[in-house]
Amino acid sequence: MVEENTYVVSDDTHEAAIIDCGALYAEEREAILEYVRSRQLRVTCLLNTHGHFDHVLGCQWASDTFGVGVEIHIDELENYQRSASDMVAFLRRGVPFDLPTPVRLLEGGDTVQVGEHEFRVISTPGHTPGGCCFYCAEEKVLFAGDSLFRANIGRCDLPGGNLESLITSLRARVLTLPDDVVVYSGHGEPTTIGYERVHNPYL
Repeated sequence: MVEENTYVVSDDTHEAAIIDCGALYAEEREAILEYVRSRQLRVTCLLNTHGHFDHVLGCQWASDTFGVGVEIHIDELENYQRSASDMVAFLRRGVPFDLPTPVRLLEGGDTVQVGEHEFRVISTPGHTPGGCCFYCAEEKVLFAGDSLFRANIGRCDLPGGNLESLITSLRARVLTLPDDVVVYSGHGEPTTIGYERVHNPYL
């Protein structure tokens, strides 16, 4: 409902991760299921860059459907648990949804294995207290959630947000990645580290 990007990431082993499953409506869930089935994928993990409602609406469905649990940053647990009430505050309306208890609480520097590929957790607090990115160095891709967008950064005026923290963490931990790393954000189109280094007014 707010044009959130959900990603299904897989490799030649057919193992897959779903990142930020915001699928609320039946047609969205069916699209993910059809994608997984048509490629004969086996979903092995359910990753979240942060706990805002638009990124977690489909987590219970994905957990039940694929038999996997949520993995989220330890500092994001409170945000995740109150995402339903935050939805009402943000949209002035809400829909009932359940959330699975996380099976793993991540910290910066942790790694997540998906098939033959390793994703490193990069802590980027600021949009939320426990916001993070998932970086695969081998493929040069970064799943940035709402921390970094094309020529923009995540809003920091929501509960737990901190503009200075977000800018500092992005400069120190994300802009140090190679220029040709492709950034897949929680909303909008992809970008690259090189483009953001030159064109992002916040960085």
